[in-house]
Order: sequence, then structure tokens, then C-alpha cells
Amino acid sequence: MTRTHPLAFAAIDLGASSGRVMVGRVEPTALALEEVHRFPNTPVRVGGTLHWDVLALYRGVLDGLRAAAQATGGRLDGVGIDSWAVDYGLLDATGALVGNPVHYRDSRTEPAVAKVAEVLPPSRLYAATGLQHLPFNTVYQLVAAEGSPALDAARTALLIPDLISYWLTGVAGTEITNASTTQLIDPRTRDWARPVAGALGIDLSLFPFLRHPGDPAGELRSGVLEETGLKGPVPVTAVGSHDTASAVVGVPARDERFAYIATGTWSLAGLELDAPVLTEDSRLANFTNELGIDGTVRYLRNIMGLWLLQECLRSWAAAGRPQELGELLRGAAKSTPLRSVVDAGDPEFIAPGRMPERIAEACRRTGQPVPRDPAETTRCVLDSLALAHRRALADAQRLSGRGVDAVHIVGGGAHNELLCRLTADACGLPVVAGPAEAAALGNVLVQARTAGAVEGGLAELRRLLSETQPLRHYEPMGDHTAWDRAEARIADGGPGTAYDSGAKEEQPCG
Repeated sequence: MTRTHPLAFAAIDLGASSGRVMVGRVEPTALALEEVHRFPNTPVRVGGTLHWDVLALYRGVLDGLRAAAQATGGRLDGVGIDSWAVDYGLLDATGALVGNPVHYRDSRTEPAVAKVAEVLPPSRLYAATGLQHLPFNTVYQLVAAEGSPALDAARTALLIPDLISYWLTGVAGTEITNASTTQLIDPRTRDWARPVAGALGIDLSLFPFLRHPGDPAGELRSGVLEETGLKGPVPVTAVGSHDTASAVVGVPARDERFAYIATGTWSLAGLELDAPVLTEDSRLANFTNELGIDGTVRYLRNIMGLWLLQECLRSWAAAGRPQELGELLRGAAKSTPLRSVVDAGDPEFIAPGRMPERIAEACRRTGQPVPRDPAETTRCVLDSLALAHRRALADAQRLSGRGVDAVHIVGGGAHNELLCRLTADACGLPVVAGPAEAAALGNVLVQARTAGAVEGGLAELRRLLSETQPLRHYEPMGDHTAWDRAEARIADGGPGTAYDSGAKEEQPCG
């Protein structure tokens, strides 16, 4: 097909702390990405419950599409939406939203964890769904909401990107990569795990039909076109609507022997496989099997990620001691390496608030020096993340039988030179950093392939990324045994995350 200009696609990429709308311009040998609008994602606590301000997010999406219209002369060749996982909105019989979606960091799911374990012991639940135990998985949220007025009034449940898509198009669907994070999908059949839902009394008819990346998801409504200034029709395409699924598409790997770390609020560290790993050893190591593009499985462990540093910055600012990130990182680079480390998978760090104090308490509890200033706290966070990356990737290789030759760091952490260097040193493997906007790029590439602007499988999409995106390379250096000694300090906590303490049969998910 002969084209006189690149096609333009809008990627709506919603993260846990901010949203953005990016415009990707794509040709068979060219790929360029432009951020046209960024907006905050600030949760709101009402009546003791933490909510997402989803209407503010939708307003940001519309503002972003308006900016995309201005950047492209009013013409877009498509729109795709990705976001964080597990959370959902409920609609009543008229299609109206029943209350703001509850934030996954809200504590309401705590009683539901034990309730689910009484019905489905952890080993059975993992064998059926392959999902890592996280106390905020959608299955726990739905059990926690049982009998609530909102759930009783609901006729439809839409995961966050599906909710935004519904508001834009009027067409409801459930995209499979994000659905796989609910702990209600069988990763072998890539369909609903109906025995799991039945045992827990969860009504799967609340969720619309499953759709896959590349499937049509409707067209922008006439009112959306009028409000944004876009010229229709503008198709909306299902992409990897879990942002990590899109980010893994955006990994510029040259072959299959790679590991990825999608960094941001969370670090998602793992491998891309052809089939799930559902062994008991995998469960006890707390690995998850989430579905990816083109029939792949994202075999990974969730690590607390840069949330730890984000919360430290917020705490220091609230205490009247604001810190400049660049200066903090320079100070951290000069601080004593591996002086103190904490378990970056410990659920102790899930909730917001008092993060520097909680890190200090964890160091004190394990007999390590307490960080003396913000630079040392930052170094503790980054050393701990690198150590968690090391443990996750070593376990992933052992459990899957797949070796790796390089680690790709994508997402916001790709800009953090110290984190990338420490991860290379800890893993003893070369690190390729970038692109930082991997999720938006993966989103755009799935749209572009659907529209015929590019062709081929994941290997061809990734080749285009490696040839067009700026990347930085880090080789491992230093004394590798220092990392072994640091790991020994927290080894008693289990294989990389304290969630494991609740994963044993004698203490079911408790």
C-alpha cells in the first residue's frame, strides 16, 4: 500500500500517578512519538475509602484528544487505551457509573483474602489462574464488595481502560490482557476461569465479552468528535490495555533471550513465555502469569517499584523539607553502596504515608544501619530495587527454564541512570534502558499493525523500535559478591517478596 504520509494514532496511557495522551506517527521504517497532553491522577479519600477520580481522568483524556486534534490537523487514524490493572467501574442498567472506582491501595480487601482462601486454598487458585497473590487483585475486590449497594445495583463491570473506551464509543468489552490480572482468567485457555468464579459466587455476566489486542472497539461518538475537534470516523482499537502488556510490546529486544523490567510506580520484572508456569514452586516464588500480545504470557513478579521513592519525596515535601530529585540522585550515587537494603516486595510498603520512617524501621528491624539523610534513604531504595530485580530475574529463569542474555528496562525508570547501573551490577547482565514511553509505543504499534501501517509479529515491531528509539547501554561492574551478601540480609523473608508468608497452605493467604 502506497502512503504519502505517516498514519497518526493517539495512545491514551493512564498510570497510577498521571495520565498522558501521546500521538504516534508510524511508517514501515519510521516511528515517532509526541506527548501532547499530560495530567495528574490524584486519588480522593471519601468516608474512609480511597477512590480514583475517574471523571477527572476522563476530562484529561478529552483534553488530550483535543490536543491530539490540534497536533494532527483534526485527523487521527485510531485511538487505543491502556492503564493500570485490577480496578474497575460499575454501571447500572442505564449505563451510568455507580460511584467512583475504589483504589487498589484501599484496605477494604484485607478481610476478603482470608475469605477467598477458605473456599479456594492458594494452591488451587494458582493452579487455575496462575496469578501472583496480591491482596488487591480484582477477585478480592469483588468478594469484598459482595452485598454492597453498588454491586447490587450493577449490571456491568468494566476495567478502567474498558470504562474509558465505553465512554468514548458507547461499546462495552473486556480486553483480555487486563482481564488476566483479575485472577478470574485461565491462562491456558485464555478464557474465564468459570469454576473459580462459581466457587466464589462472582457473577461473570457482569463483564462484557472478551476482546483481544487488535480487535475493533468501536468509533469515537459524535459528541466526543464535536468536543475534541476531531474529524470522524476515528476507530478505537483494543490494544494491550494493561499498560504492562503494552510496555512489553515496547521492549526493543533483538531476540527471545531477554528479560524485561517495566518500571514506574511498580517494577514488573520477568520474561515473555509461550505458555504459563503453574507449578507449586512458581506459586511459592509468587510469580504471576499474565496474558500478553500474540498469545504470549508475561511471567513476572510485582515489585514495589519507584513508589517507594515517590512516597519519600511526598513525605519530605509534606514535612516542609522538599527535595530536588536530581540532587537526591547525585547524593545517592555518592552514598555508601549497599549500606542498608529492604525487601522491596514487602506489603508493609503498599499503603501511602510515612515512607522514610517505614524504611528506617525496616532497616532497624533487620539490624542494619538506619539511613541518616534523604540521600542515604534514596540509595537504600535504589539498592533495594536493584536487589529485588536481581532476585526476580534469577527466579524467573530458574522456574521457567528460559535463560536470558540481556535485561531491558523500560518505563520511567529508564531515565534513572543510577537505578539502571545498579540493576546491571546486581544482575550481572547488560542492561538496555529505554524507551521510557514503552507502554505508549506498544499501544501505538498494535494500532498501527491493525491499520496496516506496519506488518509482522512482535519481532518485527521490536526491530522497528530498536532502529528508531534512543537507548542507553550499561555493562555490569563491581564486586558481584557484595550483592550476594546484601541479599543474605533479607533472605529470611522468602524469595523476593513478603507476600510469600501468606502463600503457604498452613497460612492460606493470611
